[in-house]
Amino acid sequence: MSEKNSGQVWPTFQRLWPYVRPYKLAFVAAVIAMAVYGSVDAAMIYLVKPLIDNGLAEGNASALRWAPLIIIGLFVVRGLGNFVSTYCLAWVSQHVVRSMRQAVFEKYLRLPVSYFDTRSSGDLISKVTYDTEQVSRASSSALVSMVRDGFTVIALLFIMFWESWQLSTIFFLVGPVVAWVIALVSRRFRKVSKNIQAAMGGVTSATEQMLKGHKNVLAFGGQTLEAERFDKVNNRTRQQNMKLAAAQAISQPAIQILGAMALAVVLFVASFDSVLSNLTPGSFVVIIGAMMGLMTPVRHLTKVNAEFQRGIAAAHSVFSVLDEVEAADEGKKTLNQCRGDVHFDQVVFTYPNSEEPVLKGIELAVPAGRTVALVGRSGSGKTTLSSLLPRFYELDSGRITVDGQDIKELSLSSLRSQIATVSQQVVLFNDTIANNIAYACDSSVTRAQIEAAAEAAHVMPFVNDLPEGLDTLVGEDGVLLSGGQRQRIAIARAILRDAPILILDEATSALDTESERAIQSALDRLQQGRTSLVIAHRLSTIESADEIVVMDKGAIVERGDHKTLLAAGGAYAQLHQMQFGEN
Repeated sequence: MSEKNSGQVWPTFQRLWPYVRPYKLAFVAAVIAMAVYGSVDAAMIYLVKPLIDNGLAEGNASALRWAPLIIIGLFVVRGLGNFVSTYCLAWVSQHVVRSMRQAVFEKYLRLPVSYFDTRSSGDLISKVTYDTEQVSRASSSALVSMVRDGFTVIALLFIMFWESWQLSTIFFLVGPVVAWVIALVSRRFRKVSKNIQAAMGGVTSATEQMLKGHKNVLAFGGQTLEAERFDKVNNRTRQQNMKLAAAQAISQPAIQILGAMALAVVLFVASFDSVLSNLTPGSFVVIIGAMMGLMTPVRHLTKVNAEFQRGIAAAHSVFSVLDEVEAADEGKKTLNQCRGDVHFDQVVFTYPNSEEPVLKGIELAVPAGRTVALVGRSGSGKTTLSSLLPRFYELDSGRITVDGQDIKELSLSSLRSQIATVSQQVVLFNDTIANNIAYACDSSVTRAQIEAAAEAAHVMPFVNDLPEGLDTLVGEDGVLLSGGQRQRIAIARAILRDAPILILDEATSALDTESERAIQSALDRLQQGRTSLVIAHRLSTIESADEIVVMDKGAIVERGDHKTLLAAGGAYAQLHQMQFGEN
């Protein structure tokens, strides 16, 4: 959505309509029911005229006898209209919110990694949960009140003009002023609503941060610090909500006072004989009743306007996510029977919002079936280089090829299906160990294959001690397992994937010495016949690599096998000496 249309109601409705269109019959039924409801409210006031003119004024008892039946009938129709409108619109709004949540969630899956690098997960979660819920409230209860009371206002104005257009015209003198007040307040509502959404993202983010680092908070005695941090974002949310409440509290009495002034003028003008002579008692009571009846729907419209504008702002926030540029996936080619021949050709890469390139003209060939290890100090660009191969980021210049094909010409799904990754930050899902090992695999994967992968990754020794075995739930992010156990499951996942290209980023970092030896042997077997890009700080794990590449400040400073680099006495030898204390 462009900045010009940012926060405007009509463009947002245009964006919402495709989500409503599949349920338009229920939506139309709701609108008709709301129109019936509003018209019945106006009809109740108009019913006063025949009761006074034909009943009381003329002493006609029969006119009063049928009135109870009409009143009961009107209330039955009114109640039916209320039920249909409320239920149908709630049904539509829940489907709309479900579709919007699904769209945002799937959009997150298609966005580039760089998008998530610059945003807090709490804010992103808030858009899926809080913002879409605000859309639901605006499209159900708020919209019901606005449309229903809107029809009531239209019907009452029609009655007023029908009975006396002169008096009704006077009432309309305040119309432009009321419209100006509502427009002014609506803009204020939208602005504050956006601030509330941002504040709620802060609350979610602060809470999530504390929960993820709960043990560290307790270990370092950071309870007071976290409580104060949360109090700030929590208080900011309160302040923004109070601004919304203040605007709402001011707008309602202001509009009511304007309406009361118009009613006072009408009563004064009606006292003139020239006007009074043209009115029957019933007509006069109906006009005054309609004018007073306008106060209630106008008050409701002003009250729900805050909620409605909050929903508009929330919808705009959701659409801002849906309008984000997705990860580039223009490649049409697919990799069939990939050998795994990888070549980094003069690769230059700079992170967004960073001035200095992280990688500077990297030239590196990894022949099919060979193991190349990347070593160097932290921040030298090792992990960044490995992240470029599955196209988590786009290059500034240069190119990367797999089997001679530029990875930009390959579809992302095809490229990534040829790569298995084990990183130092293991991500497990709140599911069973077996399902975590077989994550994203198709239904053709058998239980025996899962067990074989688990055996190869030395998962079975600790799984056999669990009551549910491979069907044991690991908890959120594998919280019920140790770091080494989580790492083994991640390795088993890579073994089961059986991809021709492996990226091992500190794959044994969370293991003890005994487990590391066992896992290293499994990894050695896994790497046979596969192209492996290994990132390691423990130089002992990569001594058998076909080639060791030493990186520093985004450039390759040395390359060769273990013995050659040690003999050269350069950067690799210095790293080796620091780890093993050799002279």
